[in-house]
Amino acid sequence: MLKVGIALITWFALMLQLYVLLHNGGSILNYFSYFTILTNLLVAISFTIPHPFFSRPQVRAGITLYIAIVGIVYSLLLRHLWKPTGWQLLADTLLHDVVPLLAVLYWIFFVPKGKLRWIHALQWLIYPTCYLIYTLLRGVYPYPFIDIDQLGLEQALLNMIYLSIAFVVLGFVLVGIDRLSRPRRSAA
Repeated sequence: MLKVGIALITWFALMLQLYVLLHNGGSILNYFSYFTILTNLLVAISFTIPHPFFSRPQVRAGITLYIAIVGIVYSLLLRHLWKPTGWQLLADTLLHDVVPLLAVLYWIFFVPKGKLRWIHALQWLIYPTCYLIYTLLRGVYPYPFIDIDQLGLEQALLNMIYLSIAFVVLGFVLVGIDRLSRPRRSAA
């Protein structure tokens, strides 16, 4: 039941954000240029589709890592840049605060532990790396900390390295929590 609730909240937030964006003259392509949207979409799909792939501990932990980064980066680097109101405020709060918190809590309390390996923290870089390559090739920078036009190539790439380090460090934290939380074997 909790998975259904998280899925419904996430789908609602995504649809609300799409409505607000289109209502304000934005485009579908612009909508799908945000890591926040793509990651919330990944959360929504993973909580909706009962496929064994999404039940694998390393997949669930990777999705948790991505959505946690969404919340952390927004809180530390982006929240102060604007003051949304109305429906935009609701969508913003759901996508950046509520869904990340619910997904992390779900992972902590309901995902079986003891299956992750340290290498997963590096493998989880594939998705954000693909996102960064897509953004660079497209030449449209939805976030100011990777905006090559404003920052210059060197600073934008340095910021991308910092983000990659954040992914790896938080990934190692998740693996560490997983390993510390694994079920203990009883002595026979």
